Amino acid sequence: MTSPTKYSQKLEFASQAQSINIIEKAIDDLKSEFDIHEDSYGNILVAVTEAVNNAIQHGNKYDESKKVTVTCEVDGDRVVFIISDEGPGFDYYNLPDPTAPENLEKPTGRGVFLMKHLADQVIFSENGRVVEMYFKTHYDTVA
Repeated sequence: MTSPTKYSQKLEFASQAQSINIIEKAIDDLKSEFDIHEDSYGNILVAVTEAVNNAIQHGNKYDESKKVTVTCEVDGDRVVFIISDEGPGFDYYNLPDPTAPENLEKPTGRGVFLMKHLADQVIFSENGRVVEMYFKTHYDTVA
């Protein structure tokens, strides 16, 4: 059963690889506190860590003086994550297709693809420096 309680949390951390641990713990805590369905939890964990990793690596170029900000809001059966970085942004309309044969063997390039497929809605703004991802915390099991 979902909680009707509204919840908001804001995290800010340096652009270093180990900062991923902060967001993973926050998502684990969120799952426990709001009894988020296992499927939703998996989608949230992968999509949000991809977005944070992209912000650290591609946005802020591992510059530890630049921050990544993650805001999480829970409202009923919906959770929203807003991830922002201090980088120059990117053209999110013209990304290579990671499923194209020439890109299948590349070690990178799947983050935005995964985010779009795992979240219920993804919105980029501020020239790609900000991404909002919306997720349902529970899914109806009625066929």
